[in-house]
Amino acid sequence: MAAPPPQPPSAGKDDSALAATARNLGFAFGSIVPSQAVESVELGRIGLQQGIVKTLGGDTDRERPKPTADGLFAEDHPVRVVHGDAAMLIGGLRALLFQTLHPLAIAGVTEHSDYKHDPLGRLHRTGNFVGVTTYGSAADADRMIRMVRKIHTKVTGIAPDGRPYEANDPHLLNWVHCTEVDSFLTAYRQYGADDLGRRQRDAYVAGMAEIATRLGVDEPPRSETELAEQLAAFRVELRANAQSADTARWLLNPPLPAAAKTTYPLIAAAAITSLPPYARKLLRLPALPLVEPLLIKPAATALTRTLGWILRP
Repeated sequence: MAAPPPQPPSAGKDDSALAATARNLGFAFGSIVPSQAVESVELGRIGLQQGIVKTLGGDTDRERPKPTADGLFAEDHPVRVVHGDAAMLIGGLRALLFQTLHPLAIAGVTEHSDYKHDPLGRLHRTGNFVGVTTYGSAADADRMIRMVRKIHTKVTGIAPDGRPYEANDPHLLNWVHCTEVDSFLTAYRQYGADDLGRRQRDAYVAGMAEIATRLGVDEPPRSETELAEQLAAFRVELRANAQSADTARWLLNPPLPAAAKTTYPLIAAAAITSLPPYARKLLRLPALPLVEPLLIKPAATALTRTLGWILRP
């Protein structure tokens, strides 16, 4: 009687999907991928992850917000999908560049933010807000939102053009909200792991509106069409000035650790190319018709895929 054919090794209970797949592939092709090699790859990935976090000044021992069942969004909600993608790095920078074009919003940032002296601290605080409101419990999200609203009460002043501003102004809050939603969604669609259908995009905008309402926005957009309409309505208020130009220059060339400077120019280029043409024109950011589709988009997409693999839990 012929011996039964060998069976592929079964994955252990704590085995990762990557390890299980590689072991099965190794078995199929003559066991050319031993488990030791797979474990070395995983250890290397974790080492790279810790290196990136340390480079950005983060705490590798601090747990990231864990998804909860009692949060504002379900596990498969588009808000969680978009915010869990590394394309958020591009979307975040795009939003900051976009926001500089409102004279009252940039006045508040210039006169009250310490981003030039502590850029990584600002990054961590923003990331923590997004993480808690996206993945944390509804109670934790509400606490975070109340804390931000309290901080905003101190952000008041007079802009260079003589107009008063305050960070809790529902109109200014909506400008910041709309630029963030548009930027996160645009970056995900252009550089993320997958695209979203129209219904999912509308669900993303509607989900983000729930956070905006809690922050104090009166009538945030609740569909992709409403988002485009509200951004279009803001255009008459936008202009570049000395504060916006100075902030944009700093955002595109911040004082980063040496290790981060190798990839940041590509993230910045992707953020610039994804801005609306009118925003780029106001900020005097160059358009490179041939370079953008042939070099920047494929390179930035490859970068976000790689970072997504490295930074996954």
